[in-house]
Amino acid sequence: MKKILPIILLLVFSLLVSCSNKNEDTQVYKFNVFKEYKLSMIMAGDALIHNGVYSDAHLGNNKYEFKPMFEEIKPFVQEYDLAFYNQETIIGGKELGLSTYPRFNSPEEIGDALVDAGFNIVSLANNHTLDRGEKAILNSWDYWQKKKVVIAGSYPSQEERDKIRVYEKNNIRYTLLAYTTSTNGLKTPNGKEYLVNVYSDEIVKEDIEKVRDKVDVVMVSMHWGIEYTHTPTEEQKRIANYLASLGVDIIIGHHPHVIQPIEFIGDTLVIYSLGNFISAQIGLPRLIGMMVSLNIVKKVDNDQITIKIEDVKGDLIYTYYDNFKNFKVIPFSKLNNNLLKNYEKIKEEYIAIINNYDKTISVGIFK
Repeated sequence: MKKILPIILLLVFSLLVSCSNKNEDTQVYKFNVFKEYKLSMIMAGDALIHNGVYSDAHLGNNKYEFKPMFEEIKPFVQEYDLAFYNQETIIGGKELGLSTYPRFNSPEEIGDALVDAGFNIVSLANNHTLDRGEKAILNSWDYWQKKKVVIAGSYPSQEERDKIRVYEKNNIRYTLLAYTTSTNGLKTPNGKEYLVNVYSDEIVKEDIEKVRDKVDVVMVSMHWGIEYTHTPTEEQKRIANYLASLGVDIIIGHHPHVIQPIEFIGDTLVIYSLGNFISAQIGLPRLIGMMVSLNIVKKVDNDQITIKIEDVKGDLIYTYYDNFKNFKVIPFSKLNNNLLKNYEKIKEEYIAIINNYDKTISVGIFK
């Protein structure tokens, strides 16, 4: 009882002091909360699987193995949180029969190989999406549902097309939207426009407004431009400025099959064309592609959130083959004159293309 009494007296005294000060101003202490998050990303262009590529991968018995074609870049790709490419030729199911230009259909194993290499974001919207019709698109959708990847641009229903898809990694929320400006004259069946996202200002505006306030980063994959030119068209530039005005953070361009420059429009990164990732096309410019890496940095300072695209780098890759055999995607840093004559001079020429609009874009992903 003697020990309890002082404690009771102390509590009573504290209560009295508290009551006596209840009308006095209370000092509020605020603590600054600053956090920084980072998400690394790498991007490649068109996986254009001509019969030369899939014939080289053929093992017999309707089985294919593409993984050796990407073994030189796989260690680099796997260092990144996010890795994007455009699946130019639809993975429509072998029961439809594999096919090459002008209407492609590719084996499932090409998707398997690229996922194995570390790619986890895939655009399905391009001028070849409709090549083999609705059945191929439905098969493609079923195939990609079995993979732990983000896909965009082609859907089996209006319901799936209209879903707002938000993903999160490293406390950064992002979304991917994908569009094509051409379908090679092919049309979707009436009422089934969801099979491929064909670009229009109105559609893209509506899509972005649905998701802009739900994510930190909006990425838009654009299949646009004119083939085999290193210079973006005026329409590409117009669309890029329009997307920037809508708050898009990263525009990932492809379709020309050759590389085009990189620039910032305000805070929006615009990659006009990554060129080919892998193909059996003929002619050096079509065999040189670009990969671009960057960091998405999210800074939280109390209630203020800022997003920056930082450390943007480009680098060159080369699709090597010998008489349509032994296809391999090789970083320029691993080339020699036996694989590509005068490769060092060629690299300097292509760096100038990358930097044509913005000379601050550095080159050197692959060491």
